[in-house]
Amino acid sequence: MIWLAMVKAEDPEQSKKSLMRLLAPVEASLTFIGECVLLLLDALFRLVRRPFEMKEIVGQMAFIGAASIPIVALTTFSSGAVIALYSAEILLRYGAGSLAGGTVGLAVTREIAPVLAGIMVAARCGSAMAAQIGTMNVTEQIDALRSLNVHPTNYLVIPRLIACLVVLPVLALVGAYAGVTGGYLVAVVVSGVPDGSFWNSIRQFVVPFDLFAGMVKTIVFGLIIAVVACQQGLRTKGGAVGVGKATTNTVVLTMVLIYIANYFLTAALFTGNR
Repeated sequence: MIWLAMVKAEDPEQSKKSLMRLLAPVEASLTFIGECVLLLLDALFRLVRRPFEMKEIVGQMAFIGAASIPIVALTTFSSGAVIALYSAEILLRYGAGSLAGGTVGLAVTREIAPVLAGIMVAARCGSAMAAQIGTMNVTEQIDALRSLNVHPTNYLVIPRLIACLVVLPVLALVGAYAGVTGGYLVAVVVSGVPDGSFWNSIRQFVVPFDLFAGMVKTIVFGLIIAVVACQQGLRTKGGAVGVGKATTNTVVLTMVLIYIANYFLTAALFTGNR
């Protein structure tokens, strides 16, 4: 009886701990969303206020944009080639080889180029941004900025946000051309699709809106990358281990959010429009 009484006395505490464990992911998710929203609002508020860190903005644009062109071009070129390898063979088998160009063009401009541009920048630059800001945070360099009357949002967040918003559409445009080029080489040279049929199909099915909408997608992707990377970096704790966790979390979160956002953007931009 005494043992049963002790168990019953402990039940409320155990139930409370179990409930807290169940609610922990929800709390973490809400905290993450709240911090990202507050960071974005603070960046927008300070965007038109001095000082303007033009040198930092240009440096981030070079790091995120120019340095990412080779990897974005290579991945989209390969992806366009793979799509052409599959689609051209099937279309030729059923006598529809003239549709190969349109198939490759739509897939590349609408999906492959913008998504791969976002994913490559998230993996290459988002992780680096989180590591840089996280290292500054754990070594108290951000506190030093505040002591010098330099707000971290102006110096760290806004340059990265502007750079991502400006260069991601350009990377998507580069990826679109690279992907179509890869698809052309495989469809025409390897699979035997007539050259004229390939380009006529692209002109028939791919319109400027497809390319423009793909570039619009990357603006949202760039916003996600910059905000998540800066949020994870600014909340880094625990020295080198914390920096590693922030880097990993940034890559995982940005990729997941890019894929989720891509679905809703595709539904909004393309469903029912053609």
